[in-house]
Amino acid sequence: MLNFTMNENQRMIADMIRDFGAKEITPFRKDWDDRQHFPLELFKKLGQLGLMGVLVPTEYGGAGFGYFEYVTAIAELAKLDPAIGLSMAAHNSLCTNHILMFGSEEQKRKYIPKLATCEWLGAWGLTEPNTGSDAGNMRTVAKKEGDYYILNGAKNFITHGYSGDVAVVIARTGEIGDSHGMTAFVIEKGTPGFRGGRKEDKLGMRASETAEMIFEDCKVHESQVLGEVGEGFIQSMKVLDGGRISIAALSLGIAQGALEASIQYSKERQQFNQPISKFQGISFKLADMATQVEAASLLTFKAADLKNRGEKVTLEGAQAKYYASEVAVSVSNEAVQIFGGYGFTKDYPVEKYYRDAKLCTIGEGTSEIQKLVISREVLRK
Repeated sequence: MLNFTMNENQRMIADMIRDFGAKEITPFRKDWDDRQHFPLELFKKLGQLGLMGVLVPTEYGGAGFGYFEYVTAIAELAKLDPAIGLSMAAHNSLCTNHILMFGSEEQKRKYIPKLATCEWLGAWGLTEPNTGSDAGNMRTVAKKEGDYYILNGAKNFITHGYSGDVAVVIARTGEIGDSHGMTAFVIEKGTPGFRGGRKEDKLGMRASETAEMIFEDCKVHESQVLGEVGEGFIQSMKVLDGGRISIAALSLGIAQGALEASIQYSKERQQFNQPISKFQGISFKLADMATQVEAASLLTFKAADLKNRGEKVTLEGAQAKYYASEVAVSVSNEAVQIFGGYGFTKDYPVEKYYRDAKLCTIGEGTSEIQKLVISREVLRK
């Protein structure tokens, strides 16, 4: 049975992030957003706080927490700046988690401690210019030559694709369309033939770096294969099951932030000699928003609970990600409406929640893909 009360670790993490964010994030978020600046130095500080290795066992230098603490950390960061929450989540759940789940003991000892403290920033490369949801048709190829693989191709829409120090990259080692024809590699920055490409100019999440990764005759030793040859795609789907909880948490934080800002503003904003919260048109919006946020929270923490217990989360992770991301868009949209003209300006935070929220319905599997996953799981029962 789920316990809906925050545990002591969750409270500690929430308080720590609020205090840290008031000094290190809130004063700078507009500038970062305007300039599309990726504040790498901030993530080094988050690493010192244990937030870049939340789920990493202490034996590898991580915080050793579970998914309740992880969801809380992402949501609290997302309230402050969703872009910072996104980068923290991608580093934790994709690159670091992939190595943790499928790496050899030697690989884990080599990479995880540096990732857990953000001495090294992580990236994860699955998506390509012509294969988003259709990852099975990827064109990045790894050909075996002796003890090495030669990689050629490109990945795009990669979080930390330019600034990442180490990347987990999925490349084709078999036939197109074969789910067992792709292999995961861990590749360090500076490897000849591997470089970051163009950075995307984005609608939202502008302080989170999104860029290409390009491979031109990139020579990677077979010791850099993660798990078994041909299992890269299967591994990726398992990594994404947990990653979807990350995006649900990110969505939840955006929705909570937009709701809290709307409640506060509605109590302060006066029209017709009374706070606008007194008007049913506004109060009913807040009622709908609060209910949606609560439902998103329940789905997200249910998925987190299953993950903590080591159970399969394909269905519940997809449900949480799908619903929470749509709620983030809906609630931030209503927040802009409640703020009226001021909601359309950059003087208030809700326009940023509005822009940032949309990515949550696209990244780590679109809402349409989540429906596909959910329907398949439901029909199996």
